Order: sequence, then structure tokens, then C-alpha cells
Amino acid sequence: MSKKTVVGLIFGGRSAEHEVSLVSAGAVHKNLDRSRYEVRSIYIARDGRWKPVSAPSSDIRALEAGAAFSFLPWEPGAPLGGAPVDIYFPVLHGPFGEDGTIQGLLEMAGVPYVGTGVLGSAVGMDKAVAKAVLRDRGLPVVPSTVVREIEWRGDAGKVARRVRRALPLPLFVKPANLGSSVGITKVKAYPELAAALDLAFRYDATALVEKGIAGRELEVSVLGNEAPETSLPGEVIPYNEFYDYDDKYKDGRTTFAIPARLGPKVTARVRALAAAAFEALAGSGLARVDFFLEKGTGRLYINEINTIPGFTEISMYPKLWAVSGLPFPRLLDRLVALGFERHRARKTCVERAR
Repeated sequence: MSKKTVVGLIFGGRSAEHEVSLVSAGAVHKNLDRSRYEVRSIYIARDGRWKPVSAPSSDIRALEAGAAFSFLPWEPGAPLGGAPVDIYFPVLHGPFGEDGTIQGLLEMAGVPYVGTGVLGSAVGMDKAVAKAVLRDRGLPVVPSTVVREIEWRGDAGKVARRVRRALPLPLFVKPANLGSSVGITKVKAYPELAAALDLAFRYDATALVEKGIAGRELEVSVLGNEAPETSLPGEVIPYNEFYDYDDKYKDGRTTFAIPARLGPKVTARVRALAAAAFEALAGSGLARVDFFLEKGTGRLYINEINTIPGFTEISMYPKLWAVSGLPFPRLLDRLVALGFERHRARKTCVERAR
């Protein structure tokens, strides 16, 4: 009997998306094939302490009851390097997990892990930087402007005038480094801009102000390293004015078209753009790329990329792969294999450089 692969499932984290991570990790834990994998669950509390737990749970009190251990690879009991884990699977959403920080720690420890590397994770997490890179590659992005908290506090009137000159109403204001629609506001009148920016600055020192696009919201799942594959597109049909946090994770009133009802040309175009965005932002392993299909013009705009998309049972990433012929357990098999593949390739490059 062949040895099982030991997967270190890392979840929780210090970001505002902590609870989403718990649900995502629970679904990954449930769908990892136990005939192939032994799963070690590692919970990161909100204060940054790491704790070994039996399984992911939404009960934060129970998770935090266990003893903490060090995450540094050279200290006794550390989960990296010293522990018998073959590959790590970060299911951390937002800053301190999806932004290259955990990836950098795993790279320094020299261990395989699932997903995009340090550079792609950092760029993908920062919506402002990601848009600049995509725009430089000639890919279609939503018109936007960046507002930094320091300039807003210094001269709010000047910033407000710049936004008014640059973008028509309605606007969407969001933290540059966060996901799951946390901290996002739809601005229908310019006097609402101040409150929207104040909310965004609660989560990040940089805010992105975007032109509101009237149309359909599409999503495509991406899988692969050097030759990424794309799923059939899906459509989000929000119950509220836009697909906000409550709509995603609490109310459950948003509906989805999986796959989206699109013509063959639009389907091919949106899948090609998803792969192009993934490659432009140095993606590897997995990502979900979100789009707007503008009403009237039929133009496609890349909205954002998520390098660790939601993995809940109702999340689009696994559901789009399921409808494309790759069920959740097999999807996880592919992701683990891609993580090993990327580690081998990177290790070879490092050894050549010595």
C-alpha cells in the first residue's frame, strides 16, 4: 500500500475574511480524498498564533482553546520544515495569507505548497497594482483611480474634485487589499464619497475608486501552472444592488447561472481573457477571474483576480469546475499535484543558480 500524502491545511488568519476562511477550509477538509491524503489542520488565530486542530470549524472558541506552537521552521514543534507534512494548502483569504506573506514563509522554509507564489499573490491581492499590470498588458479593466489615505486626510476637497473629473456616477469604492466584498460601497452621489472612503480606509491605507459598470457579472475559474486551463464561465445574479458580503455569505438570496448563458464568441473571449490575466499576474495553481459584461456595448472588463478564491460548498470556483467536468475531490487532487510540480520546477531553478 502506497504512503498517503500528508497535507497541511492552513486556515483562519488575521484578515477581515477570517470567517470565510473557516468555511472554505471546512469544505476542502471534507473533500480531500482520505484514501490518498492524511490531513493536518493548522489554525491561525486572529492574533497570529498557530494551533494544531483536529479539523476546521466555524466555532472560533473551540479552535482557540488549543495550545499554540511556533511557526518558525527552526524552533521545536514548528509546523514548517520539521513536521512530517508533504505539502501545505493555504486556505487563507485576504491580507496575511493571500497577499504573498504566507507564501514567502513557505518559500523560506523550502516546502511545497498549493497556489500562486509570492509575486503573483502580492500583485493579485493589491487591486490597484493588479489593474496597472493588466492595463499595461493591454487587457480591458474598469476605469478607476487610486486614493491613498494620506492624501485624502491632507486635502479631501482636492481628491474629491479629481475623482469627479475622472469618473462618472455611480462609483464603487473598495479597499485595495481585501476581498469577499468587505468594505465596498456603491456611491450614487458625490457627497457620499467621503463616507465610502472612510469605510475603505478602515481596512487599508489605499482605496480604489471605480466606475460602476451596468451589466452582468461573470466569473471564470483557472487551473494550472505554465499552461492554465479555464472553466466554463458562471454568472452571479445579485439579490442586492451589488454582490456584497452579506449577499455572498449570509443572506443566500443571490442566484447563479452555472454555466452562464452566453453565446460561443463571448464564452471563448471571457475564457481567453481569464487565462491572459492569470499569466499577466504571474498566477500558478489556481485563481478565479471576475468580469463585467457591459449592458448595451457588450464590452468585457476584467474586474479582479482572486488567487485563493472561496472554497465553500456554494463558492463559484469549485462549482464552475464541477460543471466543467472536474468534481471537487478531483479538483483538489489537481491542485496538490500542481503544487508539487511548481515546487520541483522552482527547486531546479534555485539549484541551477547556485
